[in-house]
Amino acid sequence: MKLFPWQKIKPLFNEEDTRLIVKAVRHAEQRTSGEVRVFVESRCSWLDAIDRAAEIFFTLKMENTEQRNAVLVYVALKDHQLAVFGDEGIHNKVGAEYWVKVVGEMLSTFNKENYAKGIAECVIQIGDALTTHFPYDKDTDKNELPDNIVFGK
Repeated sequence: MKLFPWQKIKPLFNEEDTRLIVKAVRHAEQRTSGEVRVFVESRCSWLDAIDRAAEIFFTLKMENTEQRNAVLVYVALKDHQLAVFGDEGIHNKVGAEYWVKVVGEMLSTFNKENYAKGIAECVIQIGDALTTHFPYDKDTDKNELPDNIVFGK
């Protein structure tokens, strides 16, 4: 809720950055039966970003994919927190070390203050892992989750 209704709330990403991230999601999903979603908010009131990512993952019902191969990229911009949460299908294939590596690489891009690029590169990297373990099948694949960025508060 805005205190002063005439004030505009500045979007977290401009149109170009939003297009870059959505394009990365679509590119990643063209090669796999897996699903990737991006959730961005300003603040993470939770102590641990992975707990917040898990909450969002289940709130968005991402566990309902047929092969349990959905991945959520979570970012709280102002609190400088992020996490990647993969469902059991993909997690069992790549293991915990993979997620730590992906987050580390995204952090190095964030340290250069290029958030949209860091998220897009992370999504592409996740898409590569999904492609390896859950390749695209034109006869059975369907887009089970929306490709747009979900913006929190």
